[in-house]
Amino acid sequence: MIKLIATDMDGTLLNAGHEVSEENIKAIKAAQDQGITVVIATGRAFYEASSPIEPTGLKVPYICLNGAEVRDESFDIMHTSSLNREMIEQITDVLNQDDVYYQVYTNFGIYTEDPQKDLDIYIDIAEHAGQKADVEKIRNHIQHRIDQGTLKVVDNYDQITGRRGEIVMKILAYDADVEKIERVSKQLAQHSNLAISSSARGNIEITNAYAQKGIALEEIARQLGIEMKDVMAIGDNMNDVSMLERVGYPVAMENAIPEVKEYAKDITDTNEHSGVGKAINKMLVENQKHEG
Repeated sequence: MIKLIATDMDGTLLNAGHEVSEENIKAIKAAQDQGITVVIATGRAFYEASSPIEPTGLKVPYICLNGAEVRDESFDIMHTSSLNREMIEQITDVLNQDDVYYQVYTNFGIYTEDPQKDLDIYIDIAEHAGQKADVEKIRNHIQHRIDQGTLKVVDNYDQITGRRGEIVMKILAYDADVEKIERVSKQLAQHSNLAISSSARGNIEITNAYAQKGIALEEIARQLGIEMKDVMAIGDNMNDVSMLERVGYPVAMENAIPEVKEYAKDITDTNEHSGVGKAINKMLVENQKHEG
C-alpha cells in the first residue's frame, strides 16, 4: 500500500519544455486527495526547482540538490548537508587537474566562471538527446537566469568562500569527453565523504555523502511514520538510484538510461507522455485493490 511518492524532475516529471503536463498534475492531486504525500526529488536548487511547479498550484515538499537541502510544503528548510572546505578542495583539485568545467551551487545561487561554457553544455546535451539545439533560446534562458540572480557570474570561485551565511551544497561538473568524466568520477568516488552521481550524459553531481535523494527520502518517510516498503519512487538517471534501491515500488521512465531500469519493478511511459501521471494512476488502482 503506497503512502509516499517521490518523483524526479528533469527527464521524469517535466517534459522537454520544462513543464508539468496536465495529466501529471491531475494524478499528483488525486494521490494527495487520498492522503498520499508526493515529494519532488531533484538535483536542482530550490529556486530553480520551484519555478515549473509554481504554475501548477501543487503544494509539495522538496528534496533539492540531490538531498543537500530538504524543504517542506511551506518552503521552510528542514535539513541541509553542505560541503566543507576540505571536501571542496578534494573535489576542485581533481577537477582542475583534468581541466573539467564546473559550477558551484550554494544556498545563495549557482555560480559560473564562464556562461559560454553553460551554453556549450546545453547544446551538447540537446544534440545527444537527438534534439536540434535552439541556440538563441538557450542563450536567452541563460541570460534570464543571470538577470534573475539565480545564475551568478564570477571571475573566480574563490570569491564565494568565506561569505557570511553562504554554504556550498553541490558542485556540478561537465565535460563533453565522456571517458574523461568517467575517469574523474571514479577518482572522486574514492573519497568516502562524497556522493557522486549523474543526471545527464557527461555530467557529475558531487555532494556530501549524506546528501543523496534516497537518504533524504528515508528521513521524510521516518518523520511521517511510513515504512520504505510503502514508498514509490520514479526516476530516469543515476542520481535517482539511491531512491529506487531503497523503496518498495521503484519505477523507471521509458526514457531512463538502461542502468536505472535495472532497479525498477515497473517501467512507465516517457516524460513526454506523462509517464509520472500514468505510474501514479496505476499505483492508485493497486492501492484500491489492497483496500478492497
